[in-house]
Amino acid sequence: MKILGTPEFWVAVSFFGFVALLFYFKIPARIGEALDKRAMGIRAEIDEARKLREQAQAILADYRQRQQEATEEADKIIALAKREAEIMAEETQAKLRDTLKRRTRIAEDKIAQAESQALSEVRTAAVELATEATRKILSDKVDASLSDKLIGDSISDLKSKIN
Repeated sequence: MKILGTPEFWVAVSFFGFVALLFYFKIPARIGEALDKRAMGIRAEIDEARKLREQAQAILADYRQRQQEATEEADKIIALAKREAEIMAEETQAKLRDTLKRRTRIAEDKIAQAESQALSEVRTAAVELATEATRKILSDKVDASLSDKLIGDSISDLKSKIN
């Protein structure tokens, strides 16, 4: 019985007794349950993370689509603004041409009116000068009664011809 007295035997008996106690109190089952419970918790977290990732990808795809739509809309707005600017520039140029034509026409009318007025003034001055010269010549060569009659007739003829 030499085996019973050896320390290895008692260590083995203690070990097997300890293992028997572990099985008696169902410690391996509890450890298994705890590990299973933890594994299920981790699996649930992984599933939740997967769902969150899918949601994030869906949101990202939605934002990318919105960004693309916004970019397209901005491009359309810019193109429309360019077209409107070109149209406004053409309209402005047309209005400027019309204004210049109208001002040129007004200036030409004013010039023609000034020429007409100047011509009228020159004619009036020439008539007055001719009348004065005629009066002077007639007064020197014709006596007073005849000169008054001739001057009166000439002036009345001249006035009717001028008007």
